[in-house]
Amino acid sequence: MRLLGTLGALASGYGRHGASWARKSLVGWLASGGGPDEDIVDHIDVLRERSRDLFVGTPLATGALRTLTTNTVGPGLRLIAQIDAEALGLSDDAADAWERHAEREFALWTRHADAARTCTWEQLQGLALLSALMSGDVFTALPKIRRPGSVYDLRVQLIEADRVCDDPMLPTIGRDIVAGVEIGRYGEPVAYHVARYHPLSTRPGKLRQEWKRVPAYGARSGRRNMLHLMLQERPEQRRGVPILSPVIESLKQLGRYTDAELMGAVVSAMLTVFVKSETPYQPLGQGIPDDDQVDSSDSQSIELGNGSVVGLAPGESIDSVAPSRPNTAFDGFTMSVCVQIGAALEIPVELLHKRFTTSYTAARAAFVEFWKAIRTRRAWIAQSFCQPVYEEWLAEAVASERVSAPGFFESPAARAAWSGADWYGPSQGQINEKVEAAAANDRVQFGFSTQTRETAELTGQSWDQVNRTRRRELAKAAPAPQTDGSET
Repeated sequence: MRLLGTLGALASGYGRHGASWARKSLVGWLASGGGPDEDIVDHIDVLRERSRDLFVGTPLATGALRTLTTNTVGPGLRLIAQIDAEALGLSDDAADAWERHAEREFALWTRHADAARTCTWEQLQGLALLSALMSGDVFTALPKIRRPGSVYDLRVQLIEADRVCDDPMLPTIGRDIVAGVEIGRYGEPVAYHVARYHPLSTRPGKLRQEWKRVPAYGARSGRRNMLHLMLQERPEQRRGVPILSPVIESLKQLGRYTDAELMGAVVSAMLTVFVKSETPYQPLGQGIPDDDQVDSSDSQSIELGNGSVVGLAPGESIDSVAPSRPNTAFDGFTMSVCVQIGAALEIPVELLHKRFTTSYTAARAAFVEFWKAIRTRRAWIAQSFCQPVYEEWLAEAVASERVSAPGFFESPAARAAWSGADWYGPSQGQINEKVEAAAANDRVQFGFSTQTRETAELTGQSWDQVNRTRRRELAKAAPAPQTDGSET
């Protein structure tokens, strides 16, 4: 203790504040640290299982993950091809025609995108995001599978996080493999070790486990064989952390408190009385006629009908139980906890609770802050999942000559120019649509934005498609030519 006091007296900077061992408030704070593997991988199994348990059993956790998924992806991010026409030497009309053709071909592929044949391309996006948020990460294989009725062979196979794990029989000498991820000299992924069956599965026939080593990139082509969708929070991190990890304890305790209050309210809603008798060995309620009793089979428990007038036997009296529910402090306390949970998840408490009781200004500010987080996650899934898959599809489309892209395989610059794309999802929604539409119009008029972007932001649709539909509508709505009645 004397040594700590001496060190505290001699310390400077953070040693006198956050890193102090002399302050009474910090003496008992024994924080230890480790590398990303020790801090994350060593505990990832428990975090995943608890996160999934919260999702299936705690409404607030379910709502949080669903809210993030719905607003980030919704019905699916929409492809809007945006090639670099100037670099490719194309006119605007030629670029527009190429982009529309590429979008049609991509839509043709999306019907057969899922290797498991259970989801559409849009549904795969939502499933990948939800799995990454709940489990910490998700892997995507890009196999080539030829199937009748499909003109493209590229498929998307989602692999749950647990299946990428260590093979206990694999020699690891000379290899840096942790949690199924093998990395190279610079920390880059070299290969992923994928279990054939889910490690937690106990179904018959799946007990004989085996692993497959999948190179991250093709040795000759450089093609990406596997995508790793993970929100990275530390350098040199191999595996992702479930988004609920910082609030697992708070969510669990809040769920227990809610269940207890709900049960208390149910019990309090039932009228319960205690009959005191001077002759406890005699049956209770002897003065109550059998016709007024709901259940007369149990001599120790009597159920009375609605509006019954009860007559007690001599020596009997009644004590009623005063209900203590609903708890008036329940709403305020849970709201305070939810504010902290929402802050950790970047979800305003209004959206976390789906209860909007504040002013327009406060609600607008909450939406704006929430949408910043949504934009960040949308950019993440677009860059880590949608765009790589689109580039793999485009390579197959060009190779099969269904899409013409001169120089695509000869020049990396040309390939990048042909592969440009934007991904738009569901719009933010407007509290006051008239004001929002006017603001969007002003941004376009003053050159701060484009009609394509504003249409996507306000409605989630493509401006080209909306414009073509509007032209057809206006043509159909045009009045018929007027005649003077001289023609027969």
